[in-house]
Amino acid sequence: MLLAFSVAPSGVPSEGSRPNDASVHDAVAAAVKVVRESGLPNQTDSMFTTIEGEWDEVFDVVKRATEAVGRYGSRVSLVIKADIRPGYSGELTAKLDRLENALAQEP
Repeated sequence: MLLAFSVAPSGVPSEGSRPNDASVHDAVAAAVKVVRESGLPNQTDSMFTTIEGEWDEVFDVVKRATEAVGRYGSRVSLVIKADIRPGYSGELTAKLDRLENALAQEP
């Protein structure tokens, strides 16, 4: 499965953030650190972090990343999108390879 998620704090931070700074980069960094330390294939862009793995391991990482962000606010917003395709792996890059091949073949 590929799972893309975006997590962000809101409300008053309990710790670790600058009280008057609207940026959430510190909280996002805490979430991405959890993802990278998981050892699962992952990719982060400006809007989402995508993880590849099995149900239980992927959702465990998302839960821990969400908990890490929770330290930066009194609420957490979590958006999830998943591509569930049993029997496939390496899709984090393979989907993009197929896209680039299709674009290269356009007349």
